[in-house]
Amino acid sequence: MQKQNDIYGVLLDAIYDSLMIFHHSMNGKEEIWTVVRTLARHVRNNWKKLDSSIWEFRTEEKHFTFSKILCWVAMDRAARIANFFGKKDDAVSFVKTRDKIKADILAKGCDPLNGTLTQFYGGASMDAANLLAEQYGFLSYKDPIYIKTVLQTFKELCRDGLMYRYKNSDDFGVPKSSFTVCTFWMIKSLYLIGHQEQAIEMFERILQYSNHVGLFSEDMDFSSKRLLGNFPQGYSHIALIDTALTLSNSPEWVRQSEHFSP
Repeated sequence: MQKQNDIYGVLLDAIYDSLMIFHHSMNGKEEIWTVVRTLARHVRNNWKKLDSSIWEFRTEEKHFTFSKILCWVAMDRAARIANFFGKKDDAVSFVKTRDKIKADILAKGCDPLNGTLTQFYGGASMDAANLLAEQYGFLSYKDPIYIKTVLQTFKELCRDGLMYRYKNSDDFGVPKSSFTVCTFWMIKSLYLIGHQEQAIEMFERILQYSNHVGLFSEDMDFSSKRLLGNFPQGYSHIALIDTALTLSNSPEWVRQSEHFSP
């Protein structure tokens, strides 16, 4: 069994979004607050601990940077929810923990040589999951750390228009295939930092690698573009849709797209 500290951020982010959308019709708000408070207290007590990361490494736990980012997300959303429910003291407490987590990440989860987010504290390897730092609100797309992280991740993890999730050896050896969702994360990230033509070209290319009805798998072979792993993979398509919606705002996309009409 792997311990994943990232899951609390994902859950509290979902609860927060649901409250913002459905708060007029949502029942059981006291029960929801009890769940939020319990999760936030757990994160506050455990965010400093090692875990197995979003990728579920089996043999060694570390201080994975993206896990810490999602602990930040957990406390950020918990603070917002506390304010929504009028729990001002809890909100202040959660914000203090949130800010401590961010300071810790920026001090220990950034490579001092190139100013990029790394896969784990004290390491130098890149992790495509850190591209989501902007999506979750941890860093702005204008932040130099985020821009450098996107460009360095592209340099180290992109091969022939497809992305590794990471390249360092894991429980099964050195990764050999592309992880489809990471390619869409990279396309969106490139677009956000201003590399719009590059992002559109990369998006148009990967669309050609789907099967005959436009579906994608979890993994893809770099050379043959053969679809590998779980098929069809839900999160590959969620990222595809999210990326398409982002690129659809681009004038270049309107001119160049052969796959969708605005």
